[in-house]
Formats: sequence, structure tokens, C-alpha cells
Amino acid sequence: MNIAKHMEAIFLAVVAVIGATTFATAGTPLQRSAPSVAAATEAAMPVVVVSARRLSAAEKAQLPQ
Repeated sequence: MNIAKHMEAIFLAVVAVIGATTFATAGTPLQRSAPSVAAATEAAMPVVVVSARRLSAAEKAQLPQ
């Protein structure tokens, strides 16, 4: 059996199966999982503040490579 010769039929069969499963599962309700721990705690997100000045071009040139 030459698969390349029958590729169109294989593609149409796969599309038909996928279409049938979408219609079959369309009526089932979604299962919702329990809320995650991060969402339930509502704690403030830690923030890092860097309070340093930027180096000028001359200061960068003095740094060892």
C-alpha cells in the first residue's frame, strides 16, 4: 500500500475522527481544578529595588575585562 497515494483519504479520515470527537465532547462540562495555592493566598509579590547609579562610559572603560 502506497501511503503517499492515499494521503488525501488518510487526511479526510483523521479530520472526520477529530470532528466527531469535538461534537461528542461538546456537551460534557469542564472539570475545574481546585484553586492554586498562589492564587488563594493573595500575598503581595516580592519586589526587588536596585538603587544604584549607572556607570558612565569612562567608568566602564576602566573596568578590567
